[in-house]
Amino acid sequence: MHRSHTCSELTAKNIGQEVILSGWVSNRRDHGGIIFIDLRDRYGLTQIVFDPEDNKQAWETADKFRSEYVIKATGTVRSRPEGQANSKMYTWEIEVIIHAVELLSSSKTPPFELDGHGVEANEEIRFKYRYLDIRREKIRDFIKFRSRMTTYTRNWFTQRDFLDVQTPILANSSPEGARDFLVPSRLNPGTFYALPQAPQQFKQLLMVGGIDKYFQIAPCFRDEDPRADRHAGDFYQIDCEMSFVEQEDVFQVVEDFLIDASTELSDKKIISKNPGQDLIRENWKFFTLTYDESIEKYGTDKPDLRFGLEFIDVADIFAKSSNEIFTSIASDTTNNRIKAMKVPGGDLVFSKTQMKGFEDYVRKYGAKGLGYFQMKEDGLKGPLGKFFEESDLQELVDRTKLSLWDVIFFGAGETALACNYMWKFRNYIADLMKLRDSSQLAFCWITDFPMFETDEVTGKIDFSHNPFSMPQTSLDGLSGAELLKIKAFQYDLSCNGYEILSGSIRNHSTENLVKAFGIVGRDESEVKEKFGAVYEAFQYGVPPHGWFAIGMDRLMMIYKNEENIRDIYAFPKSGKAQDMMMQSPMKVEESLLDELSIKVEIDED
Repeated sequence: MHRSHTCSELTAKNIGQEVILSGWVSNRRDHGGIIFIDLRDRYGLTQIVFDPEDNKQAWETADKFRSEYVIKATGTVRSRPEGQANSKMYTWEIEVIIHAVELLSSSKTPPFELDGHGVEANEEIRFKYRYLDIRREKIRDFIKFRSRMTTYTRNWFTQRDFLDVQTPILANSSPEGARDFLVPSRLNPGTFYALPQAPQQFKQLLMVGGIDKYFQIAPCFRDEDPRADRHAGDFYQIDCEMSFVEQEDVFQVVEDFLIDASTELSDKKIISKNPGQDLIRENWKFFTLTYDESIEKYGTDKPDLRFGLEFIDVADIFAKSSNEIFTSIASDTTNNRIKAMKVPGGDLVFSKTQMKGFEDYVRKYGAKGLGYFQMKEDGLKGPLGKFFEESDLQELVDRTKLSLWDVIFFGAGETALACNYMWKFRNYIADLMKLRDSSQLAFCWITDFPMFETDEVTGKIDFSHNPFSMPQTSLDGLSGAELLKIKAFQYDLSCNGYEILSGSIRNHSTENLVKAFGIVGRDESEVKEKFGAVYEAFQYGVPPHGWFAIGMDRLMMIYKNEENIRDIYAFPKSGKAQDMMMQSPMKVEESLLDELSIKVEIDED
């Protein structure tokens, strides 16, 4: 037997028992000829003691032990001497006096500290030696939490009659908006599989097959640049499709799951849209904003609602100013915006240097400037005051509901530009003023996404989101600007400033699908070619159906208060999309490429 107990389970009730422990030497101390070792395994730590007067041979063996050696120790559990208890350890009441020990494996000196007392090593080193990094409590807890969350998720959906179905990994391209990872076929030279960006077409085909409630913790693959909230290459989503549902049915399932999961897996408090009802389970309701409302109020479709700082339209007031730049922008409110953002008490927080620096901050995101006013004891003050009549300044005060020592900032310009840099600025101010409460979860549905948009490069009409979504109105007889007003039964869910879910009610009519694709310049033959299985299957009786996919890794990141998604994975890729440990991606031998009928030519430029 290599162990009778783990390194976390011994307590005072085990005093006097002989036990066998195995694990890693986490910490070694010599005190007056007695050797103390904190022995570590996946479960925790136990202090073991080697006393030469008790067993000289075991002591001599332990004298050669160093950090991260793997050992097996047999001894007797005893109470710790008075004053030496360590309440930070679960096994704080006891220690084990060792009378037999065996070295199972020695270790080189680790390239970084594992006990958590020093400065954390840089990410590149930790990822290169990830198997050592996993020995650290923080990373080990992430892995344990992920296992707990996946188990909870599977049980939750299974108990509600969802069927867990594994869809193919070697698949075809799916229109999810990112680059595919392609896999060449040896048996069919010149052809390629695509790793699925999402299991979209397969789960729709399950609906045609009568599997009315599907779910999967699905691996997804997208060749996108990594960022703090997006892992390179692969990620996992809680993927669901349901038949005979409307949008509100989908919302109910999502809200029930996330309320239950957040209560079970996290100690964070869900903020309800019903004020004062946050603690009453039946009254918990997620916030809801249309896409247009979200952009106008927060500049983004993933707003953080744990704090205020909403944007207020003031274009009509600026249209009356004597500044030609502002009046020019305000004259076209179809394409331009002038937004005010009130920061309560900001004049007591920001220095003059900071106020000037804010303009430099927004310039990084394309802004040409940033106006502001301060509410002083003698009225509204600021560099822009000379361009306004007193009555117009009073209108600003009234509309933004300014109080003494408040500050209002103004962003102006083309709608997408102004909203984007004001969104970034809103987040920047929230961080400066520490407005984000990490103990809260603010879930917000974003609904009514545009069905179509104008492609910035080609200037042509294209799908703005998922092309298989159901439009909210008929597409017959519409063109140009009319099409851009069409909304889809398409929705996202944001939480604390992150998009954590996307979904839609499907367009389940082949006639309407062909019509939608025709609008963006793709005829029926292309629909048949690219989505042939779905097109053909829809000829055999397809139920109305809808879907959602929760970004599981991103939700875990929020639950665990992590600012970077990479440590949520057991074996993550770096910010350069590389596996530092396995040294991938890597070049392969020419003979392997020959088998796949592939020739590689690299443009050195």
